[in-house]
Amino acid sequence: MHNTVIPEFALQTDRRIRGERVPLPLLGAKIAHVVVDLQVGFMAPGSVAETPMNLEILPAVNRLSAAVRKAGGLNVFLRYTYDPGWTGFFGRFAPGAVEPMKAAFAAGAEQHALWPDLDVQPQDLILDKTRFSAMIPGTCSLDGELRARGIDTLIVTGCVSNCCCESTVRDAMQMNYAIVFVADGNAARTDDDHNGTVADLYGIFGCDVSTADEVIARLEAACVVQAA
Repeated sequence: MHNTVIPEFALQTDRRIRGERVPLPLLGAKIAHVVVDLQVGFMAPGSVAETPMNLEILPAVNRLSAAVRKAGGLNVFLRYTYDPGWTGFFGRFAPGAVEPMKAAFAAGAEQHALWPDLDVQPQDLILDKTRFSAMIPGTCSLDGELRARGIDTLIVTGCVSNCCCESTVRDAMQMNYAIVFVADGNAARTDDDHNGTVADLYGIFGCDVSTADEVIARLEAACVVQAA
């Protein structure tokens, strides 16, 4: 698991801008757990975009999925999907470098599939996205699905911390969603990559950074209050 550290400069920035932190309310149907790109192509040993830390975060992701269902929230599983029209990205690849990505992440390809050990249930939502961020109009239907359900708070897990997860969080926050970034539920290639994201999302974007256990405890406490 990553050794997640919020650096002092991010803590100071946050205190200066926001004062005393108040934990985000995690209330049942207002919540979505967004699981970013935990696909075979990012998780299987030797896969085209293997990120070994993904296997370590899997238990935390599954525990969160179960807790969100119990609380009445929505789990959304995102799949990164190859788009030949994204020439601003793929057009700058070296000759021959695009083909492995296309073969792995074309819709229906073996490596495009969600990792088989993910806890995915029939009531959960599976969406494809063709950009790093799932919030860009025309490339993923996530925003519309969330707004149709009255969801305003996202719990984000997945890979990689400093690319698709961070891109999705940054855009979602600017679209007025409240964000919980799960420290032990997001994976990158190195601790430095992961913690660079944590510093920006906490200090600049004002996101909640919590462990899976902390989030689950807050979900359970909210359920008790709602039932009372």
